[in-house]
Amino acid sequence: MKLMKISTACLGIALLFGCTKNFREVNTNYNNPTGVTPDLLLSGVIRNMMNQQVSDAWGIGNLVAQYHAKIQFVNEDRYLWNEQNGVWNAVYSNNRNLQNIFVATQSDAKSPYIGVGLILKSWMFSLATDAYGDVPYTEAGKAKTDGVYTPVYDSQEAIYTGILADLKKANEQLATASTGLNGDILFGGGAASIVKWRKLANSLRLRLLMRLSAKKNVSADMQAILSDPINNPIFTSNADNAELKYLAAAPNQWPLYGSRVGSFDEIRVSKTLSDRLTALGDTRLNVFGRPSQSSVTAGTPKVEGIPNGLGDVAALNFNGGPQGVSRVGYTFACLVCNDPGQAVPDPAAPRAILMNYSELQFILAEAREKGLIITGNADAYYANGITANFDYWKALVPTQYNVNVTMPAGYLTQTQVAYTGTQAEKLAKIALQKWVSLYFNGLEAWFDWRRTGMPAIVPGAANLNANKVPVRYIYPLSEQSLNGTNRQKAVAAQGGTDDLNTKMWLLK
Repeated sequence: MKLMKISTACLGIALLFGCTKNFREVNTNYNNPTGVTPDLLLSGVIRNMMNQQVSDAWGIGNLVAQYHAKIQFVNEDRYLWNEQNGVWNAVYSNNRNLQNIFVATQSDAKSPYIGVGLILKSWMFSLATDAYGDVPYTEAGKAKTDGVYTPVYDSQEAIYTGILADLKKANEQLATASTGLNGDILFGGGAASIVKWRKLANSLRLRLLMRLSAKKNVSADMQAILSDPINNPIFTSNADNAELKYLAAAPNQWPLYGSRVGSFDEIRVSKTLSDRLTALGDTRLNVFGRPSQSSVTAGTPKVEGIPNGLGDVAALNFNGGPQGVSRVGYTFACLVCNDPGQAVPDPAAPRAILMNYSELQFILAEAREKGLIITGNADAYYANGITANFDYWKALVPTQYNVNVTMPAGYLTQTQVAYTGTQAEKLAKIALQKWVSLYFNGLEAWFDWRRTGMPAIVPGAANLNANKVPVRYIYPLSEQSLNGTNRQKAVAAQGGTDDLNTKMWLLK
């Protein structure tokens, strides 16, 4: 009996020391890391935000800008938007990872992740404030570091000041940063990508300064960028385009590639788009839409759009029904959305666009025409923008699609395109071509239309917004419970109502 007690005690001691000897190693799960390196965080932020660009364009952007229209479940096309929280959720969730990048690199002033992170943060918050107006900015993402769980809503004016300052800072920081940039799925990483990020920073500055130009004199700031191309590089060709190239195989495919046919086919080409481009003999229409099946059957293939904002019955029966209305182009199609005899859609063909060279050229054309800058010629910028956009789509569309995207002879000299007329007429031509170039670029065409009112967007006959084109998103309803006091202050500051027609600071 005593022997058994001694043996049991010895066994207990042995187990105790045996278990605690390698306690930390045994109880560490190496498949569940406690920290993530900046390169992994960066690739995730880029992918998530660029996929959101595609989602924003498909769900609202292409409809409100009247590139697309709907033939079924038409609420979005009639401005019955309710909550649209995609931008909000994407910006604030990805901002947390950017904050983690900043914390991880705070001891290394030459880390390229600082500059790249500031560019992404600035772009992200430009989307948030352009969509909603006043939003949390200076206190956003500080729950973990500072215990701020109910961030104040900054004014749109203050947000623009902040993001423009950060873009300038990012360009300067990257000029002296090290070249060890990994996880960059936008430009490829390494030394070659650093200058591309700098070009993006300065090109975005010009975009946002132009958006700000109705509220403030931005001439000196725009000219300062253009007068010093060594220290302030900008996009110089389509090779600089900031866009995410998708892969042929999962998991990083075009987000719409897996859409079911029914969901994809609800959305068709808008008559606004087809009419405008047909009138110009513009072959980019062959990229944006495909001939209606009725016209193909009749032996006279043509892209036929549907008016925006029709009611359910009228939309479904327009021009004889779905067969008489053109689907969205093959380049943007889903896996099983190809027509008989057509090559299977290539999931690596389309791009998620952040900003393109053609857009920058139209910004410069407008700025030069208005006298905001003295560098270059407005007509040259304008022609460069058109040519670059034709070249962009021509290079993008797979040859097996057999789509003609060549710019027609005399396109630039026809009356509706030639850079002639009064200043108002020239600005209208810039706006039209810029609108074409912004196709499928998130909400950018809507944002730019709000600033200029060009080209015209006419609410559909059955719209549900009192014949007004919406100018903003309402705040997420969750903010009423999670950050109600600050949200209410923002609503009051913007006019007292939180609806689609409340003009934000930029639009007043």
